[in-house]
Amino acid sequence: MINYEVALGQFELFVLILIRLASFVFAAPFFNTANVPNRFKIGFSFALSIIVYSINLDMTVQYNNMMDFCIIVVQEVIVGVLLGAVSSFAVQIIQFSGKMIDMDIGISMAQIYDPTTRMQVGIMGNFYYYMMMLLLIISGMHQYLVAAIVETYKVIPIGGVKFGAGIYTAIISFMSDFFVIGFRIALPVFSAILMLNCVLAILAKVSPQMNMFVVGMQLKIFVGIFVILFTISMLPSVSDFILDEIERLFAMLVRGMS
Repeated sequence: MINYEVALGQFELFVLILIRLASFVFAAPFFNTANVPNRFKIGFSFALSIIVYSINLDMTVQYNNMMDFCIIVVQEVIVGVLLGAVSSFAVQIIQFSGKMIDMDIGISMAQIYDPTTRMQVGIMGNFYYYMMMLLLIISGMHQYLVAAIVETYKVIPIGGVKFGAGIYTAIISFMSDFFVIGFRIALPVFSAILMLNCVLAILAKVSPQMNMFVVGMQLKIFVGIFVILFTISMLPSVSDFILDEIERLFAMLVRGMS
């Protein structure tokens, strides 16, 4: 005879596992782009939930009324979205650097349509973003993200979420590092353009009849592309650094919620 009370409890456990994983998948990099169908995201979350449920059969969910259950649902959504969004924002560092490079070399007005985000993006920002995504996939970042969210159930059980001060510390630390890391990636181009501007300023004083605005626009693009091609070999080390940053943020957030 079927024990409907036990069956209902196991179904509630599976639904709560699915909520955290689906919230993470819809917010995490590689999965949150517009060109990934929602049916794939839902199917992947469902399949992953079955695996997590099968290895956590001893997990239980305790609540007194429907309000407590709704609170647990909201907590699971926050955990999934927060971990996924922080991982996604860490990947956006490279796009932020590309936008700064676009402004430095004077092609920020040249925008292209990105079908993955359905937004107008800069040329260098889009180029850096796709190069970095390719390198992160080669580095196994997608495997780390899936393994990390699965492991969170050992540290943050369902219904045991605690929003401590460590979460705010991790977010503030990330926001401060976001601009620093982004500027470091764009620093070679920024330094080259700065020196070029100094040279153009001296030439403008020496030869006022020359139209330095027209000459400077062409030289900035040439020098900027040359420096980008010269420093493109640095991208693998940048991808490793971003992956380490994601791992550090993930660990800080999990500790703050456990």
